Amino acid sequence: MSNTAKIIWKSVGVTLVAAMLISAVVWGYMMTPTDSPCVSLAYIVEDADERMYLTEPELTHLLKSEDLFPVGKQMNIVSLHRIEQAMERHPMVRTAECYLTPRNEMKIRLTQRVPLLRVQTANEIYLIDTDRKVMQARAVVRDSVLVVTGAIGVKMASTQLADFAEWLEEEPYWSTRINHLHVQNPQMIYIYLRDKKQPRVLLGNLHGYESKLSKLRTFLAHSAQATKDKNYTEYDLRIRGQVIGRY
Repeated sequence: MSNTAKIIWKSVGVTLVAAMLISAVVWGYMMTPTDSPCVSLAYIVEDADERMYLTEPELTHLLKSEDLFPVGKQMNIVSLHRIEQAMERHPMVRTAECYLTPRNEMKIRLTQRVPLLRVQTANEIYLIDTDRKVMQARAVVRDSVLVVTGAIGVKMASTQLADFAEWLEEEPYWSTRINHLHVQNPQMIYIYLRDKKQPRVLLGNLHGYESKLSKLRTFLAHSAQATKDKNYTEYDLRIRGQVIGRY
């Protein structure tokens, strides 16, 4: 047999194998018992080891309230997409992925929203999550996050203050010392330290907060006894490169 003939027969063989595989997949799909019922439902919360805001009864109640609970229903009338949409309307759900096993068992894989800072104004309390979206303040959320009070709009909370909160989480020195910001106005922001005996810190605006707090850290490290003896009530960081102590 010539080389050309061999190549032709190999091509035909590959084509036949591919056709058989495609036929098997199509046949398997056609034979899938889509009119058989869903036998079970399991929720898989990927970050459950770090935090757990979701409960099975609550999620099941949500699906039942929208007539989407799949167990016992014929699979040809169950919409995986609608179930995912319903799950993502839950205030603590970040993402939802729904899929079926060959045994008609449904799995819903969930990730939870993660709070970044807590905002308390004169009229409302809410959280900003790590996606910079507003998140309901619920009793189940017990994460220790930066608290911000005062005259704050959602735009400021989800941008400048969220930037500060993210920086603070990664800053080993200040993350253990700062837990509260108060915004009198965007140019008058105060920092309150966890140690209530320490003076409050007048940060001013949020421009250059890293260098301002670095200067304060250096000042405290070299003036610990002096500042303790003087009993300051406030450190003013508004002037670049300076720390001003006030009684």
